[in-house]
Amino acid sequence: MTDHSLEALRSRYGDRWRWFAVATVMLGTIATVLSATIVNVALPDIMAEFGIGQGQAHWLATGFIAAMTITMLTTGWLLDHFGLRKTLATAMLMFSAVSIVGGFSPTPETLIAARVAQGAFAGLMQPMAMYLVFRIFPKERRGQAMGIYGMGVILAPALGPVLGGVLVDQLNWRFVMFAPVPVTLFGVYMVWKFLPRPVAVLESYPFDLKGFLLLAVTILFSLDALNRLQMPAGNVPMISLGALVAATTLVLFILRERSAPHPLLQIKLLRKPSFLYANIGAIALGLALFGSTYLIPLFVQTALDFSATDAGLMMLPAGIVLGLTFPIAGRMADRRSPRLLITFGMAMFALSAALFALSDLTVGFGWLALWAIIGRIGLGFMLPALSTGALNPLETHELGYGSSTINFTRQLGGAYGINLVALTLEYGEHAGGLPTIGTFHTAWWLVAGFVLLAVWPVWRIRG
Repeated sequence: MTDHSLEALRSRYGDRWRWFAVATVMLGTIATVLSATIVNVALPDIMAEFGIGQGQAHWLATGFIAAMTITMLTTGWLLDHFGLRKTLATAMLMFSAVSIVGGFSPTPETLIAARVAQGAFAGLMQPMAMYLVFRIFPKERRGQAMGIYGMGVILAPALGPVLGGVLVDQLNWRFVMFAPVPVTLFGVYMVWKFLPRPVAVLESYPFDLKGFLLLAVTILFSLDALNRLQMPAGNVPMISLGALVAATTLVLFILRERSAPHPLLQIKLLRKPSFLYANIGAIALGLALFGSTYLIPLFVQTALDFSATDAGLMMLPAGIVLGLTFPIAGRMADRRSPRLLITFGMAMFALSAALFALSDLTVGFGWLALWAIIGRIGLGFMLPALSTGALNPLETHELGYGSSTINFTRQLGGAYGINLVALTLEYGEHAGGLPTIGTFHTAWWLVAGFVLLAVWPVWRIRG
């Protein structure tokens, strides 16, 4: 039997094993991001085949995001109990299985359940990359590793809609569900080949089930209320009920986490100033990343009359530049203060949003592509520095919960950020049933403002 101890892997592969390990966890993240973005292009075909409306179809996206956000906080407990190797391999296998089930779904209910399950296992996989990097790389190389990791992962959202369009047009929407399966199955092989067995003795303590259920109810009801708020006619009682339930369970969740012996959310970590401020920055990063990704295609197609192809091509240079920015920003994160890099990134993104907010019908394709590039450079500087600023001050045994928490807050910012942008567009001025260019400008200023609000806490990060 092959020895997968840390010493054996180092002896077998030398220093390269660290990069093989990073590539392994990268496969899991690529699959999750691919699944999150690829299904959007298939929604019209899915709605037509099953005869469902937008109200039911939105759960294919919202259910995935909600489940992904909820399960992220369970990663710390799973790593303590089963280790990275078993946890990641199992999550990848289960993700593959539910993706196949979703592809063969005979009913919309089965498909929605499969999407929710996909999101749940995606939420387990994402934080593990950050956890691994901060366990196997010394402090002075963690930023570089996160930069390389980010460069690979950014390919997924860039290629996802393109791949989805080809699969839907040439084959069938069901292949959109099958698409991530080869990635995760290959990831399972990589896990057993390159990830080490646990070095420390695994712990045994009860799972915070009450906290998990309270968090699940809070996120599900709040996101559902926000979605219904976009179509308030006849939905006011359900919106009010959802908001009340979400507010109540949020208070109960906080009380539970403060008193539980082994809480799902380690509030004691948030008492560390740098970790707290980095998590506030992560919320802003999530809002910026997901909000702008949602806004740009809508803005250039709806308000500026570009085609869908033009919108996709406009984002391509930005994706390439973001991929190139990550390793540079990662190396800088090992040598410079995180707050300087994060603040620079926030300023660049806010500049990009302001330029979009000032754009009208006279602005050409090249300028709009440049505005997108400026924003992606900002995001590229934020991610590695936020990771090092949040996790470098933590002890080794705190990394599991720390990585799951900052991934959770970033995803939370994205989930609510998309809804915030959607509500701004829905309640703004319309013409011919579509938001006016002025409404889009308001949404861009709103996104820029929220990101700039996070500059003050980020500037207080030490190191």
